[in-house]
This record gives sequence, structure tokens and C-alpha cells, in this order.
Amino acid sequence: MLNQLIKKAAVLGSGVMGSGIAAHLANIGIPTLLLDIVPRELTKEEEAKGLTLADSQVRNRISTAAIQKLLKQKPAPLTVKKNLALIEAGNLEDDLVKLKDVDWIIEVVVENLQVKKQVFEKVEQYRKPGSLVSSNTSGISVEAMVEGRSEDFKKHFLGTHFFNPPRYLKLLEVIPTQYTDPEVLSFMKTFGEDVLGKGVVEAKDTPNFIANRIGTYGLLVTVQEMLKGGYSVGEIDSITGPLVGRPSSATFRTLDVVGLDTFAHVAKNVYEQVQGKEKEVFEVPAFMKEMLEKGWIGSKAGQGFFLKHGKEILELDPTTMDYIPRKKLKTAATEASKQEKGSANKMKALVYADDRAGKFLWNTLSQSLLYSAQLLGEIADDIVTIDRAMKWGFGWDKGPFETWDAIGVEKSVLKIQESGGEVPVWVTEMLEKGNTSFYKEEENGDLYYYHNGEYSPVEFNPKVIDLKKVKKQKGVIKKNSGASLIDIGDGVALLEFHSPSNAIGLDIVQMINFAVDEVEKNYKGLVIGNQGKNFCVGANLAMMLMEAQDDNIYELDMVVRQLHSALLKVKYSSKPVVAAPFGMTLGGGAEVCLPAAHIQASSETYMGLVEVGVGLLPGGGGNKELYLKHLEGMPNGVNFDLQAVANKVFETIATAKVSTSAEEARENNFLNAADGISFNSDHLLYDAKQAVLALSEGYKPKVRKKIPVTGETGYATLLLGAEGMRLSGYLSEHDVKIAKKIAYVIAGGKVPFGTEVDEQYLLDLEREAFLSLIAEPKTQQRMQHMLVKGKPLRN
Repeated sequence: MLNQLIKKAAVLGSGVMGSGIAAHLANIGIPTLLLDIVPRELTKEEEAKGLTLADSQVRNRISTAAIQKLLKQKPAPLTVKKNLALIEAGNLEDDLVKLKDVDWIIEVVVENLQVKKQVFEKVEQYRKPGSLVSSNTSGISVEAMVEGRSEDFKKHFLGTHFFNPPRYLKLLEVIPTQYTDPEVLSFMKTFGEDVLGKGVVEAKDTPNFIANRIGTYGLLVTVQEMLKGGYSVGEIDSITGPLVGRPSSATFRTLDVVGLDTFAHVAKNVYEQVQGKEKEVFEVPAFMKEMLEKGWIGSKAGQGFFLKHGKEILELDPTTMDYIPRKKLKTAATEASKQEKGSANKMKALVYADDRAGKFLWNTLSQSLLYSAQLLGEIADDIVTIDRAMKWGFGWDKGPFETWDAIGVEKSVLKIQESGGEVPVWVTEMLEKGNTSFYKEEENGDLYYYHNGEYSPVEFNPKVIDLKKVKKQKGVIKKNSGASLIDIGDGVALLEFHSPSNAIGLDIVQMINFAVDEVEKNYKGLVIGNQGKNFCVGANLAMMLMEAQDDNIYELDMVVRQLHSALLKVKYSSKPVVAAPFGMTLGGGAEVCLPAAHIQASSETYMGLVEVGVGLLPGGGGNKELYLKHLEGMPNGVNFDLQAVANKVFETIATAKVSTSAEEARENNFLNAADGISFNSDHLLYDAKQAVLALSEGYKPKVRKKIPVTGETGYATLLLGAEGMRLSGYLSEHDVKIAKKIAYVIAGGKVPFGTEVDEQYLLDLEREAFLSLIAEPKTQQRMQHMLVKGKPLRN
């Protein structure tokens, strides 16, 4: 058996992709060597310093510069800046000898077969036997790359195609050759999923593999139909985004982000290797070639299909090559779709409509569906792999075959045939057998897919807990409009929020109380988690504003008391409670996590107490819990600066600091050293469940303790900080009022420095401050603005 651990890696090629892969490895904690070519001439700066081409500073310049760029790139490739220390710069001449200490070598040099073969020839001279070698090629034959290499090299070689940016895009296509050891392939799939946090699919060694082959085809078909039908760039983007289950960047904004130069290269790669009608589709249209000549390649060039002119976004007119005001396409079909419930009904309302939007979407979608079906067996062995590749690589809500099911296979095939289209034989045979969908779901939630004339079960990693399926199989213990309590097996229950935006209202508070009581009686522990778009974006702002505007302060007082009580129940439960945050975990969402016995966060968790943005301070115990989290992080038996802790907590809350990753949330003390981070978001609930089971053995609940505070002197110090921010123009008068309230709560009010106070005392201070602020007209204006505009108001 292959017993391979990746303790150290090397990335050859430090371009955007190479450095991005190195950053992803560093985020996971793998020390990585980043190598690039040796410069052939000095820069003016190097000449001025008296350096020569022999100096290592010069020889490592390219990779050193790439590493430094990681700190400036957006979106950030690093989860925290300190991970940069795990990446070592070098070059492909002096440092190849270091490959003997490396377990995985990833080639990311220029997309040229001969160059890659030359690199691998050098690598073979230095790599240790048994080390893994892979290419991040986006479409060059991996089989051709290993010609002439040794048997050990071939056995341990395969394609590993990351998608850009590697930190954020989930797909990893793994491409074995005929020589790849099956154990190496199996290891890379498991490592890719469990350690790298990727959605891994096995692709065949064909041009552009799976996702880029279908995705590029779909984009080019879209461009060709746009030109044929006289649509504008803006019109196409307005109907090819969320309306049809695709990312909000739709078609042309996606191309601007990717870069037209990159896209054209990928398209050319297929163009040169296919024939007939397929070749015609992969020829880049003339106006796009002109864009390339002009350097209008997208965001990195400042203009592409769109150009920002002041505050206005202009779109390119492909017929005149001028930029014009952006248009949107609004038809009866687009409006009808918005009224439908469920993505399948929304899609049907669009693609079968006889108007400009409907005709365009039918023409493009039907071609992409047919193309995906024609490629089955050539690019991948089954439809599940193709669907997953498109969802993980291009951000589609549904893959091609899931989409086909959504619009109705029988109806769409009939329409295709009536218009003279050619449907792959295996699809018509499926229908002739009386099978009308590519997927079938049993009543218990088990999923099957059509494969070689029959339905086979869709295989899922046991680390993927699907709450919809769990609820179908086990039912729900109890639910209300805001949340459900679910049995997820092995004696663990899960509290799932499902209110709009998972906002916390009284319904969720009631379910928190019930969940803790039920778990204390009948379960080993509780997970608080869900599979929505975000974990929780805070309290129900609309409800609070309505009560405040009606002067129902007594009602709000009751709500805050109930939330405090529920979250104390979470904190002091006799059974462990584990919070599993991901995505936006803001305000009340963070406050639900902080008192938990353990936090198991997804790597992409954006956590913060952001209430100042709506004129408030945290009202669910967040001030006290963040302060405690900081105190608990201090070494035992060591004198620490209590004022420094108060200052840090005050700054975090008063500036509404939000982490850009779970690792940064740890730096901000929302997570402590014992809390966990899951790099694969699909494994988050499984990891949280395992944490409950581990804690449940001999679990000792938290004990109430007195809390040391800075009191009056600390309050005065915090006010000085707030006043300084006001004088520098950072805070408005109302901001200062909010800051003073936050300072008073964190300092513990008018008590002597170092006084130890009860937890309830701090909660009472918080509740009084919260209620006084929500009664303020300026706070209500901020709340109203956030609800209407979706962004903070500075008043």
C-alpha cells in the first residue's frame, strides 16, 4: 500500500496559478518551495545596488516577486499573511537539488509540451523515488508529458488541474495516465478531498479535460448566439447569471475576471485538436481577436467586455468596438420566471418561452446539454462526474444533466428533434426504455443516476452529511418556522437554522432552548449548523426595527433577555455543543458560536460582530463572550495586561472587524487554539459531529466564573481611543455615542480596575446599552438604510 504523506511540496512556475497553488498549500500548513527561471538581465534597481546576475537575490527574483504579490492580490490567496513564511523562493537551476526533500512536485510552467518535458527531465535527476509528480496543465496531454521518463516517475505521475483562484474554486481534476499506479491515483483523490479541501473528479486525458471543455464550449456558443441574434453584452449577462442558476458574474463579467487571453488560449487548445462542427464553435470570434490585439483582456487590463467610467459601468458594442451604456434584457419570460417557485420551474418558464430571452436561452442551453451528452465516455465515465465538475469548477447550481432533468428530458428532446437537432443515441435509448430522467431519487433520499442502460447509486463520501437526505431518512425531532432539530446519528443532534437569511428571531431562540433540553436528556451532544448560503447574518433586523419604531422597548427587552438566557444555556449545557460556522457568520451568528464548547469552522468563514454598522452594539452577549475568549487565550499563571485585552476587544467590535478566513478569525480571537478548521466545506458537519463525539467522553460542562474587568480607569482609556478616532475623521458623533456604550460594557461600568464581576452583570450592562441605542432616531435610520439599501449609513 502507498503510505504517502505530503510533508513538503514544490511548485515549479511562479505565475498567478503557480503562486496561487503554493499559497493554498501554505494555508493548509505544507511548507512549499516555489521555483522559477533565472533572469537573463538585471533590472535598473539591481544595477543601482551593484548586484550581478550571479547574486541569489537576482537569480530568485521572479519567484520572490511572485511571493510578495500574494500579499496584494484580491481576492487574497492567503488565509492569513503569516502563511507567507511557509513559501520559500528559489530558481530552476540552483534549487532543483532541494527536490530530494520534497514529497510532491507540481509543475505549473508555460503551456508548452516541449518545455514541460524538459522540466520533467531535470526533475527526474533530483526527485527522490516514490515522490509524487503532477502537472497543473489545463489541457495538454499528460500522457505525452512522461514519454522517456523512468518507470518510477511514470508510476507516480498524473495531472492535477486546479482552478483559479486555487483557494476559492473547489474543483480539482485528477488525470491519470496509463502508467499511473492505481494507489497513487487513489491517494491523490483522497488527499485532494480531505486535506486540500477540493471537490475531486477523475478526468480522461482529453483536450481541456471536463469543466473547461464544456464551459468554454458554452461560453463560445453564448457569444455566437449573441452575435447572431443582435443581443448586447449587458443583455446577455442579465439573463445568464442567477436567473439560470449560474454565478452573478454570468458570461462576460466572468470572461473579464478570467482574462480574455487565458480564455482564448484554452479555446485554441481544443480548436487545434478537434474537427468539423466542434472546431467551428471553438474558433474565437473576430471581435474578440481584435480585443486581444488592443489589450482589452479584462479586469487586469482595466477594460474588457465592460469598462468602468466614473461610477457608470459601460459595455462593449462588438459591432462598433465602442463602449456604450450597459443594457439589461427584461421580457415576459424573465418576469414570469421570477414569480415561479423552485429552480426547475424558474428554468422551464425561461427556456420554453417564445420571446427574446426564452429563444436565446433555449438555443444556448440546448447546445450545451447535447454537447455534454455527446462527450460522455470521452471526457468522463459518468454523468455524475461531469455534473460535479461544472458545479465545482464554474459555480453552476446544477450540472448539465441535472439541468436537463429540471427542464424535462422528454419535452426538451422532442423540441430538439422537431427543429432537426441530433440527440445522442444513449439519450434516446434511455427514453425508449421508459426512463424519463438522468437521476432518480428514492423516497428515503437515496440518489441514482442513469449509467450503461440502468440506474446506479450515486456514491457520496461518508464525510458528506446531506441534511435534506437525513431529514428524509430519519425525520425531524422538532421544527418551527426558524429552525429544526435533527438526529444526525451516533447519538448526535443538529440544530439547523432555516429562517430567511438564517436571521435570528424568537422562533430560533425557542428552538435553541428546546434543542439543549432535548440533547441533555437523550443525546451525546449538539451541533449547531446548516447548509444554507451562509451560517447566519445576524438577528432579524426588520423585526427589531418595527418594534423600536413602535416604541415597544419592553418587547425588545424581553427578546434580548430570552436570547441571553438561551445562549447561556448553550454555554453551560451538560452535553457538549459544537458550532459549525461557514460563510457569513455575522453579529448574532457569531454570538451563537462564541459560547459553544467548541467551534468547528469552515476555512472560508467570515466572522465578526458588525452591529455598529446599524447603529447598535452586539446584543446577544457578544461583547462579554469575545472578551472572555481573549482572556481564555492568555497563558495560565502569567500576568497579562487586562487593559490591552479590553483595548483589543473594543477595537474589534467598534470597527466591526470581520475575518477574511477562519484562520484570521482565530487571530481575532473568535476561535481559540482548540477550535477546529475544516478545509473541505462539504465535510464541515461531519467534522463538527466528530468533535461532539470526542468531547462527549467524560465531558465536563463549563463552570461559571467571575470575570476581571478594567472598570472606570479602563473605560476612560477606551474613550480616549474613541475620541482620537473621531478627531481623525474616522468616527461621526453617533459613532462616538455607540463606541462609548461598547466601552462601558467591556470595561464593566463604574467599578475599580481589576474588579471581578458576574457574567449576568455584564449581560445587563449590554442589554441596557443595546436598548438605549435602538431607541435613537439615528440608529433607526441606519437600520432602515441597511434593510432598504443593503449597506451601512454613516450619519
